Amino acid sequence: LLIVLNYRLGIENKWIYGLHQPVQRFIGFYCVYAIAFLLPFTAVVLFAHRTAALEPACWLLALVAPALFAMKASVNPMSLWHPVTSLGRYFSTIGNLPSRLLLLLVPLSLFWYRVQANNGSFWGLTTRGFHWQPYVLMLLIMLPLIAFASTQQDFLHTYPKLKQVAFTNGMTPHPFWYKLGFELSYGTDFLTIELFFRGFLVFAFVRWLGPDAVLPMAAFYCSIHFGKPLFECISSFFGGLLLGIIAYRTQSILGGIVVHLGIAWMMEAGGYIGNLLRK
Repeated sequence: LLIVLNYRLGIENKWIYGLHQPVQRFIGFYCVYAIAFLLPFTAVVLFAHRTAALEPACWLLALVAPALFAMKASVNPMSLWHPVTSLGRYFSTIGNLPSRLLLLLVPLSLFWYRVQANNGSFWGLTTRGFHWQPYVLMLLIMLPLIAFASTQQDFLHTYPKLKQVAFTNGMTPHPFWYKLGFELSYGTDFLTIELFFRGFLVFAFVRWLGPDAVLPMAAFYCSIHFGKPLFECISSFFGGLLLGIIAYRTQSILGGIVVHLGIAWMMEAGGYIGNLLRK
């Protein structure tokens, strides 16, 4: 229902991004994320009879969780810096996503210390139980889908994100290193996402919801793709389910990070090649 409303009414692209104040954007994102997370969360508690989730601490954490990602989506610490040169603009651009990762790490570290510290790994960030072969297979399965998406107009309008630093092309005789710096910076966003969704939202709530914690996480995860092409948004729900199940089964988010980074960089390559072929 939220997907239909978003792509019919432009909730994110027209309404939320039409708000220029960070506080207003925060409220807009919080409303969308809270609905996407708390409705399935409540359904799981009621219909799966998860009575342990009736604890106040569980609901407090459930109310805070959308606020954390709304903060990440609406606050850019690098906006405090106003570069006057192209080089400064470049470093401001590539510093955006890593700074948001650091911003989110503060509350995630506090919650981990209070909720999860006895389990060892930081929200599933561990190599224990990790085997790389299944994740390579997943990436190979995604390859033809991304190749198809790379022929679609809405996909090529969005990707590659590398277009954000196109202004560096005439700035240096070695643009490759600038582009590599951007792609590495872009990759940090997927570490943030895996830590939050497959780490925090699964492992923090599994104590109350058991494996059913995966479902509201996947719905929440889908909602952060409302600004993306429709096919990507729909597939993100099923991708979120799959990665959540893997994280729960393996007690590690490392596989999800590998898959997410692999898909993200394949989409970058697909968008780059697709736009070249259209010229």
